[in-house]
Amino acid sequence: MTPEMSFFGAAGTVTGSCTRIQSGKNAVLVDIGLFQGSKTVREENYRPFAFDPAALDGVLLTHAHIDHSGLLPKLFRFGFRGPVYATAGTADLLEPMLRDSAAIQEMEVERFNRRNRRRGREVVEPIYRRHDVEAVLTQVRRVFWEQPLPLAGGMQATFWPAGHILGSASISLEVPVAGGLPALRLLFSGDIGPGDHPFHQGPQAPAGVDYLILESTYGDREREAPEPAGRQALLLAEIRAALAAGGNLIIPAFAVERSQELLYDLDILFDTGALPAIPVFLDSPLAIAATRIFDQHLPAVNQPGTPHPFHRSNVRYVGSVEESIGLNRIRGGAIIMAASGMCEAGRIRHHLANALWRPETTVLLVGYQAPGTLGRLLLEGEKRVRIHGEEIAVRARIRSLDIYSGHADRTRLLAWAAARRPVRLGMILNHGEESARQRLQEGLVAAGFPPEHLILPQQGARYALTHRGVVEKDPGRALADPGLESEGVYSGEDWHNSYARTLLRLGETVRNLPDDAARSGLLTKIHHLLDRIEGHRV
Repeated sequence: MTPEMSFFGAAGTVTGSCTRIQSGKNAVLVDIGLFQGSKTVREENYRPFAFDPAALDGVLLTHAHIDHSGLLPKLFRFGFRGPVYATAGTADLLEPMLRDSAAIQEMEVERFNRRNRRRGREVVEPIYRRHDVEAVLTQVRRVFWEQPLPLAGGMQATFWPAGHILGSASISLEVPVAGGLPALRLLFSGDIGPGDHPFHQGPQAPAGVDYLILESTYGDREREAPEPAGRQALLLAEIRAALAAGGNLIIPAFAVERSQELLYDLDILFDTGALPAIPVFLDSPLAIAATRIFDQHLPAVNQPGTPHPFHRSNVRYVGSVEESIGLNRIRGGAIIMAASGMCEAGRIRHHLANALWRPETTVLLVGYQAPGTLGRLLLEGEKRVRIHGEEIAVRARIRSLDIYSGHADRTRLLAWAAARRPVRLGMILNHGEESARQRLQEGLVAAGFPPEHLILPQQGARYALTHRGVVEKDPGRALADPGLESEGVYSGEDWHNSYARTLLRLGETVRNLPDDAARSGLLTKIHHLLDRIEGHRV
């Protein structure tokens, strides 16, 4: 019985986290995340699992972010009936997050199917529905920090604070080995926090493991990490500049942790008088639900003697769609925080469609923007984007403030890994774009980790875990659907992005031609080219 580890997500990308540990006839997953990013990446959510969900003995969740938990209902839909182990904070956040995910999918699929019906195309089914969410939530089992948890087949897990979001954990896993050999000790970092959050302590985990599976989101960069007062000063400068521009400040906010941190810092700026009590709108049902959960878990989070950060008269929680639409009437002087943080779904897209073309608007991006997302396109300076099929000119001020990231940067990842020494047999770098993984690998080698111990798995990679080190099974053959093997699919824009960019460019080019004859001539040439392509295809 040689344990095996297989990667079905977050290998060469930061999305879709999913790792399977097989020990004899028993298997568990560490995370089962939704793929997020470009349309090509999101299409992976619709593909069949590359394993049998019914054969799993359990799922261990590092935290509640959708890219780590979002395919749990799909797992249930296709036969999984085992326990889902999570900390109390993760378990509480799962309920609103998975319900929100299902609602978004049902809404977006219905919109997509309306277009398909009009175009005479086939309709599609959502990845899962709300009843799948309610069913899988009954399988969640809460675990205690730093207490060993027996699993099927003699495996044993322990959850350690990771400092990333509320309830986030690193997970150590002991896996039995045949032949009387001692169990192998694995440590999954999960997403490691930067250690300077106002809501929880810094990351902790044991030292002395056989295999370390380490995230590498920011493995290629250092980030500014100011003290709380410095962070608040940077936020204050952005708000003042946005107000001076005469429009609203729109913040695409990650619903969990980031929104609450922003409310916390705004509370201090209001209390100190650094900022007048301007209206703040939190326009995200999920962020509102998450804030209530923070309220329950963190009753003493705020500074002594000051108002609670989540209960201020000038901070308004926008619940209904009608209230959200009503915010369009506010032309300036307000802060509007709406999910999602990468601008891929939710109410933020409506706010951007309404305001991106206004030069007085400021959009402040406050976290990681995955390749191919609308947030990434704005960050990279696109002048025209498409939202809900409509072309929108980008005249707003686009700003970025990366001080609220929930991830450790390169220096802190290296320090966290060094504190886990000795790592006896291997270190596996996942949850990072390829450039980030390679740069982190270089830093680990410079820090004294043996280069032969460092492994960068690809999607579908499978490894035997032995007391002599990692042995790759079927090298070069991905277990996952062939769609996962496309080179570069996670590294930048996909054909959907290129298609949208081409349509925008074509429209602008045609409009700028001197007369109708020139416009007709260009379009005729394009039609001839398409005819030739279709002729070759036939």
